[in-house]
Amino acid sequence: MKRSGAKVTALDVARRAGVSQPTVSRVFSHSASGSVRHSVRVKVEQAANDLGYRPNTLARSLITGRSHTIGVVVAYLENPFYAEALEKLSASLTAEGYHISIFFAANMEEEVDPLVEKLLAQQVDGIILASVSMSNRLTKRLKQTGVPFVLFNRGQKDDDLAAVTAANYEGGRKAGEFLLASGHENIAHVAGWQRSLNGRERQQGLVDALAHHGQKPCAVIDGMFDRETAAQAARDLFKGQAKPDAIFVGNDHMAFAVLEVLKQELVLDVPGDVAVLGYDDVKMAAWTSYNLSTLRQPANRMVQATTKMLIEMIDNPDIQPGKIRIESDLILRGTTR
Repeated sequence: MKRSGAKVTALDVARRAGVSQPTVSRVFSHSASGSVRHSVRVKVEQAANDLGYRPNTLARSLITGRSHTIGVVVAYLENPFYAEALEKLSASLTAEGYHISIFFAANMEEEVDPLVEKLLAQQVDGIILASVSMSNRLTKRLKQTGVPFVLFNRGQKDDDLAAVTAANYEGGRKAGEFLLASGHENIAHVAGWQRSLNGRERQQGLVDALAHHGQKPCAVIDGMFDRETAAQAARDLFKGQAKPDAIFVGNDHMAFAVLEVLKQELVLDVPGDVAVLGYDDVKMAAWTSYNLSTLRQPANRMVQATTKMLIEMIDNPDIQPGKIRIESDLILRGTTR
């Protein structure tokens, strides 16, 4: 038993587990842990827990040339999807032996170079870009650094960029087909920000689904992925004579604002007077006060795919970046009929 206050070393763990010190090092090395038999790894981990051993990540980084840190860049967390996804990313990367550093960048047109310098100063092994509002300048700059990065829930029309997103176009089509099948004739769209590929693809999917049946949206308003903008869009939709009987909203964050305007300001029955369909299926969507029908953005599967892709790129710098699009399921609750 180590004396109180003494630093526990890998050699102490090796003696406790009855293995060599290099074996202990391999157990706690992300790249080499797979070479250790499961029974031996369990024995070493138990010895480490008993002794309170913590690997020296700084020393390990000097040996391996890796910091085992992933930089996650976000522009905002107002949309609860990103807060939930960030929690899942942290858990997923921690399970793979990495920890995350979060970088906020509100104005990507001005902050590209300072942000890249911060990422490089942290010596991150890889980067996840997790917000739709980021400039293409950032990805161009990051490509120059050689640090692997993956776009999470955001796309760019560049085949050389690794990305994991929902199948946004197909989701928009699914929304249109469902609302038509439910008997709606005046379908409006409060779209996601049209400078984002996600927003454009969801809108185009809806438009194409309606066109297939000889229809078109009665109105399309860019909600900018912003709560207040979406709320005003809902007010504007009901000012004219041709009022919608269904609204497809580009994400749940905006849909909550639309619902509040419809129910509380305009005193409309949802879904009797107008149906509302969102996109994301954040936890709040299932709350009784919203009970929002929506398309589920599969955050767990997206996080798993992002983690796997980024680690593969870190381990093999020559790997070709890929693009993964994961289908969104329709989740029906009380805001549609």
